[in-house]
Amino acid sequence: MVRTVTLTVVGVFLLVAPLSCATAGRRTGVWHTSSVRLIVLDPGHYHAALVQKTMYKQIDPTVHVYAPDGPEVQEYLGRIEDFNRRPDEPTSWKQQVYVGADYLEKMQADKASRLRGIVVLSGNNRRKAEYITAAIDAGLNVFADKPMCIDAAGFAELEWAFDEAQRRGLLLYDIMTERFNRLCILQKRLVLDTEVFGELEKGTPDDPAIVKESVHHFFKYVSGQPIRRPTWYFDIAQQGEGLVDVTTHLIDLMLWTCFPEQRIDYRTDVAVLRARHWPTRITRAQYEKVTGAAEFPEYLQSRLDDEGVLPYYCNGEAVYTVKGVHTRLAVTWAFEAPDGTGDTHYSLVRGSRAHVIIRQGAEQNYQPQLYVEPAPGADLGRLERALRAAIERLQGEYPGLSLKSDRRGWHVVIPAEQLIGHEAHFRLVMEQYLDYLAQGSLPPWEVDFMKAKYFITTRALELARQQ
Repeated sequence: MVRTVTLTVVGVFLLVAPLSCATAGRRTGVWHTSSVRLIVLDPGHYHAALVQKTMYKQIDPTVHVYAPDGPEVQEYLGRIEDFNRRPDEPTSWKQQVYVGADYLEKMQADKASRLRGIVVLSGNNRRKAEYITAAIDAGLNVFADKPMCIDAAGFAELEWAFDEAQRRGLLLYDIMTERFNRLCILQKRLVLDTEVFGELEKGTPDDPAIVKESVHHFFKYVSGQPIRRPTWYFDIAQQGEGLVDVTTHLIDLMLWTCFPEQRIDYRTDVAVLRARHWPTRITRAQYEKVTGAAEFPEYLQSRLDDEGVLPYYCNGEAVYTVKGVHTRLAVTWAFEAPDGTGDTHYSLVRGSRAHVIIRQGAEQNYQPQLYVEPAPGADLGRLERALRAAIERLQGEYPGLSLKSDRRGWHVVIPAEQLIGHEAHFRLVMEQYLDYLAQGSLPPWEVDFMKAKYFITTRALELARQQ
């Protein structure tokens, strides 16, 4: 059973382990089974619960939750209770909850850092950078849902947090689930195979070497339940614009695929060339369907147009370079996907011998598929031989992988059993983070990637607003 305390006057007293043990564990790089504690701060997005969809041998089942009173924390607790009660592989989380207006101060005062605590952040983005700096200042590790910041001021706070985390031996990390998407993994593997891919093109602003596009929907189902967005979700001051949200995944995939484990200095290696943004119009009925609130809240009333519709700036496009390689990214949001469709992803990486592409449109029945197509002037026979050899090597890791010719090149056929859903990726990201925690630090390139990501998103937002 989940233990839930919701009275604002109730505090939770944490069992404190000696600080010397925590620092000793960090020095040796060994954190024993169940030695890590989760601290969930102000959960306002369902991703907070997905982190706990499975158990981890390194994490104590008692989770400490600090939140303001309201439906968001109750929905989070309800999801955890569902995980605990499910018939197949139920979890066994024990939630110790403090609810009150002083929840942040309470978390800091409880000195949970002595418990080798990991603060999980997934919710209102307006205070995300503040929460990160508060957690680092309290001596806590941070496992944060994207985005870590939504504007230039937040990016400045984030830079301080990274520097302070490094100084104090703490790990600050964002949850990049798409690195564990099998199609993205295989796309990367083929891009890194020079016999297949050749050399990464540089491209131009109007003809970039890399294109990343994604389409998302406000109303959808998660774990078989219709998603409930918080009422503040449609306020760009609290959620952030589309340019600073989902784009973090697209930028991360670009860096991870094309510059694997390379140091990136955003001040010298990155340039944001142009950006634009535009709204999706949200009606009152749509707002009610996805939030449960019958009316737009007061803080959104001034943003409604003459028809009482909210123009929500969730769409954006940016062109930038990393070490001279041009990338265009775009994210768009619709309210609800037509039947038989869903969120989509398009990814093009251009090499001198081949282009490696993920498509997920009507031709693919809205299921993501991986393709390899010859670059202009490529030797088709040589490319096919190299590609078939690459697929044969990959079959050792991904049994059943095969290659099928199509009108534009080749379709890399991935068996359904090799594909895992988005929700399962959260466990894999957490396991990666726990590995880093056991090692005692993040690889420098991981920190570089995060700084570059949030520089690109916040700078793109500035440029878009100037337009």
